Amino acid sequence: MQVHRQHRADSGPFLLQWLRDTLGCYVHATHRLDKPTAGLMLFALSREAASQIGMAFQERRARKCYLALVRGHPADGLIEYPLRPPRDNLDSRPDTAKAAVTDLRVLQISEIDRPVGRYQTARYALVELQPATGRRHQLRRHLKHIFHPIVGDRKYGDRDHNRFAESLGFTRLALVSTGLNIPSLDLSHACLPDSQWRAMGSALGLGLTPPLSVPPESC
Repeated sequence: MQVHRQHRADSGPFLLQWLRDTLGCYVHATHRLDKPTAGLMLFALSREAASQIGMAFQERRARKCYLALVRGHPADGLIEYPLRPPRDNLDSRPDTAKAAVTDLRVLQISEIDRPVGRYQTARYALVELQPATGRRHQLRRHLKHIFHPIVGDRKYGDRDHNRFAESLGFTRLALVSTGLNIPSLDLSHACLPDSQWRAMGSALGLGLTPPLSVPPESC
């Protein structure tokens, strides 16, 4: 579900408006989440709280954690690759690359005895991602850059593996926000991926048995 209206032609539904209607009060969005990405979102009930949380993100005092199902077997490490605004960006900021850093940790790997594309077997990995910067589509573009795109990513992904996932009944982007930590505000939240997301991991030979951790203060 889209968080809020971005284009005049957008018809919704919108998460922000749904929350306002459900709670019967004004709700403020505090950060962004790509439209196809599932998982944790933090909202504020006051302008002051929203401002404090927004400042924490701006000053990089907020830490977010994601899980993703990716093609292949990547290695643990930092992805440091500057990113330019996507071509469909709506604002007028200069089209210059900005620093972008993502910490990648491999949780599980699998290999399925099914030919996908030009390979006779299909390799996948369950990875944990912690972005140190907040560029648009950063995680999806970084995984594409290291040749381990996220399963189900129609914009930056691998067509053959996306089709294989669709043959298993999975048409979503396999990226989910699972943790948010703002130590200076004493905020720490975590959530598990939904049942459909977990079923897709299982179909690719990947379980979600490891405990999900909220990003530590030092990350």
